[in-house]
Amino acid sequence: MTQKIVILGIFVADAAYRAERLPRLGETILGQHFMLGPGGKGSNQSVAAARAGGDVHIITRLGRDAFADMARDLWRGAGVTPEVTEDPESYTGSAFIFLEAATGQNAIIVAQGAAARISVADVEARRALIESAGIFVTQLEQPLDAAEHGLRLARAAGVRTILNPAPAAALSDGLLGLCDLITPNESEAEGLTGVSVSSLADAEAAADRLMQRGVGAAIITLGAKGVLYRKDGQSLHVPARAPGPVVDTTGAGDAFNGGLAVALAEGASMEQALRFGTAVAGISVTRHGAASAMPTRAEVEALLRGA
Repeated sequence: MTQKIVILGIFVADAAYRAERLPRLGETILGQHFMLGPGGKGSNQSVAAARAGGDVHIITRLGRDAFADMARDLWRGAGVTPEVTEDPESYTGSAFIFLEAATGQNAIIVAQGAAARISVADVEARRALIESAGIFVTQLEQPLDAAEHGLRLARAAGVRTILNPAPAAALSDGLLGLCDLITPNESEAEGLTGVSVSSLADAEAAADRLMQRGVGAAIITLGAKGVLYRKDGQSLHVPARAPGPVVDTTGAGDAFNGGLAVALAEGASMEQALRFGTAVAGISVTRHGAASAMPTRAEVEALLRGA
């Protein structure tokens, strides 16, 4: 039987502008392109997991505005069950993304809005939901005390806990000790351990350091090199796989985490779960966008079959 997946995280609307350069203060310039779309790691992971076949619930906080409607429409289409605290005193978060036309370099301003007010009380109000789950996933875009409380509730109830420690932040050993699995990329792993990750051996060393700090097991995501799972001195490396050319790696980590959660919720072995997660991520990078790039279950299974 498939277990429920509960994800604590945020939604923001990404407003991306492409232009030759940033305007100076007081100046208006013409842009070359604009795109408005859904973002936020928790939301992206929820969409990835639901499209891949999971029974997914997202705990979050939204304003009462058009961007909140965007979030609800996205989740409805993907099959995500929203567990939302409405916050009419704030607004649904948004990110301004400037893309330099010649280089593709970006500059970003994130206004979290209601998401910055996700609280311990919001999480506590969903205690029964978390305790009934098989998998609990969170990241570090919402306030840290809310993430820690969610991990604590899940751990106490015997729910498997996954922390995607992004964006990078300093974490206590106490919080890390609540994580059955932690899924940093190379830079996040370095930030948590001081180990520069540029090889599989480096990833093993970083993973060992994370386990010394209390985590149950570590999965270091390595971009084009795939993922490395490490537990009790044993490693498993699963290479990346994509069905076509890579066009956009935005959201690839979210795709992996969502896929991983689904496979584990279905009782897959860790090797099977890693392969499933890398397949979800591999398809996502062949498409533009983040949430919009997340594949269906049929697409993931076709890739795994080699179709």
